[in-house]
Amino acid sequence: MTDDLTQDDFLGGQIRVWQPRRGYRAGVDPVILAASVPAKQGQTALELGCGVGVASLCLAARVKGLAVTGVELQPEYAALAQRNAIKNALPFDVIAADLRALPADLRQKRFDHVLMNPPYFDRNAGSASRDSGKDIAFGGDTPLQDWLDVGARRVGPRGYLTLIQRMERLPEVLDALAGRLGAVIVRPIAGRIGRAPELFILQARQDGKTPFRMAPTLIMHQGDSHGGDQESYRAEVAAALRSGANLPILP
Repeated sequence: MTDDLTQDDFLGGQIRVWQPRRGYRAGVDPVILAASVPAKQGQTALELGCGVGVASLCLAARVKGLAVTGVELQPEYAALAQRNAIKNALPFDVIAADLRALPADLRQKRFDHVLMNPPYFDRNAGSASRDSGKDIAFGGDTPLQDWLDVGARRVGPRGYLTLIQRMERLPEVLDALAGRLGAVIVRPIAGRIGRAPELFILQARQDGKTPFRMAPTLIMHQGDSHGGDQESYRAEVAAALRSGANLPILP
């Protein structure tokens, strides 16, 4: 292992990935995102902003026979994602590109599933991180509107868009998807019972006609306070994080 990388386990060791020791490091959120994608064997998926590939690899590990493509702006992260795909022997092709300037062949494709974990913070509303990798992952210079526009364009007939984002940005997401995708479902995510949700998972469908729905809040941890060093994830969350179980947006 080189000094600037670590090798980390996901899904209880089913997946091992290289990622930078400093800068943006994948954690729980991409695993929860992957667990919420309703993919099936033989389908296709595209992840925009795949980083080192954690969400895509978790999805490919859970759904055998799924063909996954990732797009990543930062070449060093894209290289690690492709390295991780090879290491884990999973069908994951990575393209180093700006999502606003996708290669011509990719612009001609549509997918059964598009997933994304766009930067959580509006660059115009905060200061940049000293680490460029972390700054792009958490803020970046690509507006959220552009992420959603590109994602909606790549969703195929009856296909799904699934994303995770901070709760305060829900109005932006809904506004960007209005008239583009339907059958929108939002599932808030809260750390514990009684806490306000900080994140949400949103799923929308091409040609979906079902009215907007709000799913029950996903509670991450048991109890109402942190109980020390022991793991406190609720059963459904632990199953997704440790065993690769699916986590439907409508439980």
